[in-house]
Amino acid sequence: MIETLLTQETVQVMPAGDMDWQTAIRAAATPLLHAGKIEQSYITAMINVVEKNGPFINIGSHIALAHARPENGVNQMGMALMKVSPEINLVNSEHPITLFFVLAASDNTKHLQALQELAAKLQDATSLAHLEKATTVDELVNEFKGVN
Repeated sequence: MIETLLTQETVQVMPAGDMDWQTAIRAAATPLLHAGKIEQSYITAMINVVEKNGPFINIGSHIALAHARPENGVNQMGMALMKVSPEINLVNSEHPITLFFVLAASDNTKHLQALQELAAKLQDATSLAHLEKATTVDELVNEFKGVN
């Protein structure tokens, strides 16, 4: 399932430049917004959740999974990924992020398979190394397709 969500249209590679974490979340979510899968209110909700609860979306070394409640503006399930270089601090310097995933869950269950597949990829040392070394959208997309 994840290979149908993380595609050429939803994966980006960007220079971090002077982006802060809020800008990074907005940029990472932009493909889902343009595809009509989420509303602007969902992006705002994802940022507000981190501002309220801290960097809990930091799910692994250099990995963030931004999300909010479905009722905050999800029209259809989707996932996006933006890889940045160099890293961007999520809230503070203890949470440097290079892989910003965005999850738009349309309900409480449909997204679980995609999350399981994402977790398996991120827990696999070889897959994670490929994601960390990737410098192009093609390399990232191919890793989720299982193409090396």
